[in-house]
Amino acid sequence: MTYRVGIDIGGTFTDFALWHDGRISLHKNLSTPEDRSIGVMEGLSTLARQEGLSLPEFLARCEAIVHSTTIADNTLIEMNGALTGLITTEGFRDEVEYRRGFKEDIWDVRLAPPKQITPRRRRLTVPERVLHDGSVYLELDEQGVREACRRLGKQGVESVAVSLLFSFVNPDHEKRVAEIIQEELPGVATSLSHEVLPRGPEYDRTSTTVVNAYVAPRVTTYLQSLVRRLKENGYPHHMMVMQASGGVMTVEYIEGSPIRVLASGPAGGVVASAHFGSGKGCKELLCVDMGGTSYDISLVRGGSAPAEAGWNMHHRYLIGVPMVQVETLGAGGGSICHVGNGEVMVGPRSAGAEPGPICYGRGGTEPTVTDALVMLGILSPKSEFAGGSFQLRREGVEEAFAKIGEQMGYGPEEAAFDCWRVVNANMSQGVRRTTAGKGIDPKDLVMLAYGGNGPAFAAIQAEDLGIGRVLVPRASPTFSALGTLVANPSIDEERSYAAKATQLDQAKLRTLWSELASRAESYFADAGYEADAVVADYQLNMRYGGQNFALTFDIKAGGKLGDLGFVDGGLGVRAIELFNARHMAEYNHIRADETPEVVGVRLATHVRTPAPVVAGGFATATTHPIPASTRRANLGKGFAETPVFSGDQLVPGQSVAGPAIIEERFTTIVVYPGWKAAVDDAGDYELIRTG
Repeated sequence: MTYRVGIDIGGTFTDFALWHDGRISLHKNLSTPEDRSIGVMEGLSTLARQEGLSLPEFLARCEAIVHSTTIADNTLIEMNGALTGLITTEGFRDEVEYRRGFKEDIWDVRLAPPKQITPRRRRLTVPERVLHDGSVYLELDEQGVREACRRLGKQGVESVAVSLLFSFVNPDHEKRVAEIIQEELPGVATSLSHEVLPRGPEYDRTSTTVVNAYVAPRVTTYLQSLVRRLKENGYPHHMMVMQASGGVMTVEYIEGSPIRVLASGPAGGVVASAHFGSGKGCKELLCVDMGGTSYDISLVRGGSAPAEAGWNMHHRYLIGVPMVQVETLGAGGGSICHVGNGEVMVGPRSAGAEPGPICYGRGGTEPTVTDALVMLGILSPKSEFAGGSFQLRREGVEEAFAKIGEQMGYGPEEAAFDCWRVVNANMSQGVRRTTAGKGIDPKDLVMLAYGGNGPAFAAIQAEDLGIGRVLVPRASPTFSALGTLVANPSIDEERSYAAKATQLDQAKLRTLWSELASRAESYFADAGYEADAVVADYQLNMRYGGQNFALTFDIKAGGKLGDLGFVDGGLGVRAIELFNARHMAEYNHIRADETPEVVGVRLATHVRTPAPVVAGGFATATTHPIPASTRRANLGKGFAETPVFSGDQLVPGQSVAGPAIIEERFTTIVVYPGWKAAVDDAGDYELIRTG
């Protein structure tokens, strides 16, 4: 028997999805913030014991271990990355701080700019200038580079970002700067903009490179540590890592640009959603993931969630690499409930895994959303939690909510209910902002809820948004981990090229796409994939004159590496037609009398690999489920004795009418009044509004 393992590290839990014999097994254990690889190895050891194997025996039978991680995100959230310096072209020292004049909330006069990763004293310039066509106007001042390195060395920098003007056209100066850095500052990590984001505009490239330099040492150190632990215990293959683009690739590829793992955990959930929804016949989805720390919102349209590169202010820093679009709120099970300005507030601070919610009994003292669920009877200390890894406790929970109640003038149960209402409202408003910004009415979508806490809130949020149908996969508690098993190995890269669509240089385009294809072929070969197995989507980035941002579209989809027969005299005309169609779909208008311009070429490649099959359909109900117990709970209509069902006892074709609670091994599904939950042939849940 062979195995494939998907792993996702969250702020509170590390999730595992084990695929073997066509079956999916789930596991969760608490994350280990001091060294997250410890939690990963503990979980793998548990999976091995469940299979009756030692860890080395189990790892030797693993065909693939695929991993997503929030380590880059956590580095930005906690601002504890490498001490980072920047070397840039003389005259461009402050561009990264100008941020194009961008402000997240233009009406908030008190909104401070984000903390500078590279404060001005660590942003140094050198005389040099490459022009837009790649010609050298001013040779690199190598002595100036050495002086900049010495100044950075005195400040103790651990990582250096290099972003020189038009280096994406001619990278020679950046390459020489990197050589000098290694001579003057041996052992210091270096991030070169022409490798991290080889395109303009200048701010996008510089910001992305600076963030890459900031997170790179922590990401690479962690991945190398985990790879070493796996090899020491007998794992014989490359470890694959989830990318923000929704694909996976080897650690060796990721180490060249660690920023690609930013938001890789949420991306895994979106990939799994698209796969699961398509299998159930639902290709228009609102995906909501409520874990221990955050609430992630994403959309699947037409059965896919394409990655987009561009204006992505992730954690208030522009990230220009391709990313699946996910909006994140500080609303998870560990979000802390408190009183501010005379009102109950929830988040964005989180108790995380250490110390965690009060009910975890690990030293937490501030009430959280999970504690509120315990107070409301939605979760019970008498039930298994997180697969039975530990029991919840009520000690200290009521006292904490009593303190909130004292400030608000009511009792602890009312305080917990207010926290439940507030976090619900926060999440619903987040969905409205996300969908309204894209011109989408939530009523037209099916909600897909996952994460450990998502199914506990899904139906009440759907009701608030006018959605009448919610899908809850049985694997929802570890859905992002499952997404790593669904995702295909992929490489998505681009190169800058500027020309009117009617004046394309065929030879230049062939050269750029050939370079991208050669890189992809090399990395896929290292991962053990033949070139013939690689599917290549040749793409263009285009815009109308004067537009700040470009749109990406396929000019040749489903091709092969090196198959450039489509680059011919009619390419420009086809490009204009496809771009106008893409622009109409995105913005509902085109400039028919203008000739758009190409600003870059892109090559998205992937290899199709096996993925778990999603089954659908409903069997005819033969029996009526019997509650395993009842308990006093408040599902939005006041406290009442509420039936509690064991998910293990429910069979396909059965349905549960609300109000009710369904306890699965790693999650709790709340069937609110006016809803029912039906179990389909695959054991997955569908929540349907009846009232």
